[in-house]
Amino acid sequence: MKEKILTMLRNSDKSISGQELCNYFGVSRTAVWKAINQLKEDGYEIEAVQNRGYRLISCPEVMSRVEIASRLRTKWAGRTLYYYDETGSTNTDVKRLAEEGAPHGTLVVADLQTAGRGRKGRNWESPAGTTISMSLLLRPEFAPDCASGLTLVMALAVAKALAEVCETEFKIKWPNDIVLNGKKVCGILTEMSAELDYIHYVVIGTGINVNLMQFPDDIKDMATSVLKETGQIVSRSRIVERVLYYFEAYYETYLKTLDLSGLCEEYNAILVNRDAPVRVLDPKGHYEGIARGITDNGELIVEKADGSTVTVYAGEVSVRGLYGYAE
Repeated sequence: MKEKILTMLRNSDKSISGQELCNYFGVSRTAVWKAINQLKEDGYEIEAVQNRGYRLISCPEVMSRVEIASRLRTKWAGRTLYYYDETGSTNTDVKRLAEEGAPHGTLVVADLQTAGRGRKGRNWESPAGTTISMSLLLRPEFAPDCASGLTLVMALAVAKALAEVCETEFKIKWPNDIVLNGKKVCGILTEMSAELDYIHYVVIGTGINVNLMQFPDDIKDMATSVLKETGQIVSRSRIVERVLYYFEAYYETYLKTLDLSGLCEEYNAILVNRDAPVRVLDPKGHYEGIARGITDNGELIVEKADGSTVTVYAGEVSVRGLYGYAE
């Protein structure tokens, strides 16, 4: 009930009487009073005025199940929500929940992740209080070969959410790294359980550096955080909510065509590689060219020096800027 009361207070622009809360939830005044006090103990500033009721004044910068759930504006994304102070890997957690029958849109969020993984099995560490580690479960009803664009859908959602919360433009380094000032602030890892013509489930894991200030020597030249680049301490719970909001909207656009045709223009507009020189690290032979945006299938269009174009598929090669990680 604490979560539901917080949701009502957050969504109201005026005081809500204790009797109104009692009637709405079918509980006693004592139960409402206890829930209000629990919220106050958690750091929420709630004004209580006699004959008027309760009003939410301010919220702590906290990431918790109650805080995230009370912010949600989605229809299905995150409506089944698990929050852990510490876990090994949110992707592993969601895969377990998927096998147990968890519904489409189930979300796992952790404050501390001890065994996260990035691309090619690289470790992804996320200290407590500094990052967002979350994984979303999808149960799409389309063929497995239509799922490749979902990682780019999440990248667009994260970039849009961060730009709104931080009031700063974030870019996408193809295919799914979110960058700010040429450095990576977010990585996305998508995993799928499928048969030849049927998807059991898809898990999209997202790790965002929010308030992290120190990075290991081997990645400090390419990784950064929101706080380090902007000086802002922003609400991690608000970022989670905004990511889910935009992902749900973009996912529904994706479902209309089962490709990125409805999202290409928006994606290309914030593609840091677009119209910039890139080096394509292809096992068959490296080459350079100018990135011209993505295709409807999420492939990168690269124009070579001779004017010919090739499309690059993310699962086969890596793309780097000529002068650094992103540019």
